[in-house]
Amino acid sequence: MEAITFPNGPITMAGNLCLPADFDPESSYPAVVTVHPGGGVKEQVAGLYASRFAEQGFVALAYDASFQGESGGEPRFLEDPYARVEDVRAAVDHLQSLPYVDPGRIGALGVCAGGGYAVGAALTDHRIKALTTVSAVNIGTSFRRGWYGTDSDAAAVPTLQALARQRTAEAAEGAEPAYLPYVPAEPDATTPRDLAEAHDYYLTPRAQHPNAQNKFLFTKSVSRILTFDAFHMVEDLLTQPVLIVAGSEAGSLWMSTELHGRARGPKQLVVVEGGAHMDFYDVPKYVDQAVAEAVSFFREHLVAAQD
Repeated sequence: MEAITFPNGPITMAGNLCLPADFDPESSYPAVVTVHPGGGVKEQVAGLYASRFAEQGFVALAYDASFQGESGGEPRFLEDPYARVEDVRAAVDHLQSLPYVDPGRIGALGVCAGGGYAVGAALTDHRIKALTTVSAVNIGTSFRRGWYGTDSDAAAVPTLQALARQRTAEAAEGAEPAYLPYVPAEPDATTPRDLAEAHDYYLTPRAQHPNAQNKFLFTKSVSRILTFDAFHMVEDLLTQPVLIVAGSEAGSLWMSTELHGRARGPKQLVVVEGGAHMDFYDVPKYVDQAVAEAVSFFREHLVAAQD
């Protein structure tokens, strides 16, 4: 693994580039961009998948989102879906600049919100030749309709009203910026299983990292998130092959099944029996299956593409 930086407009991105064990700089390799969840960093699940792809002969790049982790960008702790989609494109730019990466054999894998961002990037960046999502979340839809997708979009209106009050307080009254947590700081009996397990992943030694501080700017992030739809025009613009992996017990499964139902190009939905949303972050049984499915998929749609 090499710690690298690469440009994304005026922002300097920080990444970890994972190379095969028998790496030969004179060879030409397929490559995969791995996109971390909201609030995550490259040292967590995205880095785990990148290292596993390198073990299977791919060049793989995990990176910190702009405004987060070790990447640049101001204000800090901004969760901007449109910037996150552009991050994916910038990562593809960097991979295409490497002499040992075949620019025609680049794929993307995203986890949770990173899955939605990878879809959003692939819609308009057809340099991404194949796409995999794992425990996919369409962050805007999830914010509006709730974790289980049972609310209407209009349920977001009280949040917009709170956002307006907070923005007025910050702009007119000098209030300090407000932040929201990505995952519950103190889960209780009403917390969905997936989010309670997210607390265990991000906020305990299981996967805690100092660059993942479990907070994002309220006003500047939520105003962008609530109108974002990673699946907008997926029926017409997503022509690349897509593999969708999710657990049968995940509260987020409805977003994976929606993506599968709407995509019209080559597609495959793998629902892993017994798996919950967070199991695909670091539980060996589920990570192994997701990696095996993705490696087979990318070998078919990236490696074979050279023939």
